[in-house]
Amino acid sequence: MQAFVDEFRERIRAAASGNRGLLIRGGGSKDFYGGAKQGDALKTSGYQGILDYEPTELVLRARAGTSLRVIESELESRGQMLGFEPPHFGPEATLGGVVACGLSGPRRAAAGSVRDFVLGIRMIDGRGEDLAFGGKVMKNVAGYDVSRLMVGAMGTLGLLLDIALKVLPRPEREMTLQFELEQSEAIQCLNAWAAKPYPISASCHEGRSLMLRVSGSAAGVEAVARRIGGTPVADAPDLWQAVREHQAEFFAGPEPLWRLCVKSTAPALPLPGRQLIEWNGALRWLKTEAEAAVVRDVARKAGGHATLFRAMTQEAPVYHPLPESLMVLHRRLKQTFDPAGVLNRGRLYPELDAPDAGT
Repeated sequence: MQAFVDEFRERIRAAASGNRGLLIRGGGSKDFYGGAKQGDALKTSGYQGILDYEPTELVLRARAGTSLRVIESELESRGQMLGFEPPHFGPEATLGGVVACGLSGPRRAAAGSVRDFVLGIRMIDGRGEDLAFGGKVMKNVAGYDVSRLMVGAMGTLGLLLDIALKVLPRPEREMTLQFELEQSEAIQCLNAWAAKPYPISASCHEGRSLMLRVSGSAAGVEAVARRIGGTPVADAPDLWQAVREHQAEFFAGPEPLWRLCVKSTAPALPLPGRQLIEWNGALRWLKTEAEAAVVRDVARKAGGHATLFRAMTQEAPVYHPLPESLMVLHRRLKQTFDPAGVLNRGRLYPELDAPDAGT
């Protein structure tokens, strides 16, 4: 596999010297996400394989091009899982794409985000340098946490090579309960339940239906079900997969899909269109034709931000505008890791790719 690394380094160095952009691409399952794609394709899916897996230590290290399905199958065979329950959005999804996009699934509110599970990474920066940060176990993670900085950077700071992750045991029992509640009632209940020691691992509200997944020991799950009520749901794994992979009916159709991260206690958002709520109220999916400025203003007032997750046309910026103080930090990071601006131009904030972005 060293031949792949040498080729990647050479391609990046040549692009930097010739001022040509490179578009990092793994399995292509998340090509729809992010800003305009610019540059020559740099395919990474051939760089694959699980490097280390220590079930007793709950640590796995794999190459970035490794199929997510391969990793999850190996973990399942040992009764373990990726705690952040990442969406695939396609059969060719890779570990590197999951980390670069920073997307977490239904279990995120209970277990944590992608960033919380990354222990260390090996990467190639925009100069073609082979770098390593972090470690393979929690006790080795010290200093400035560059490895977690790469989560959600959309490949704009470096090409991921190897990734070490913390994994979790699979719960002994899971049960999904259904409730008939209006959105405002559902938000109140979700926050009330989240304040109690209930092992809630996922929630989803759409229309007048609230789905709640409880995970843990068999006795604990049964006790919570008796306490909060609800109707047990059959075929629950299919339901949560449909939510995670955006295969549910809500996600179909041509309307722009917005991803609003807000305070979980925020009341129903005054926006036209349909909404689906996850993460105990902190994640609001919105299908609407409303103006981007309107959507983002409502998200800001609710204590969060709005991302244009998917749209037929790319008229509005994908990501919520940053305050100038944060944009200055982004520019400095870009200048440090990719001074020539060759990696994934336009994928995150286009202004970072400007000639004076590092000033």
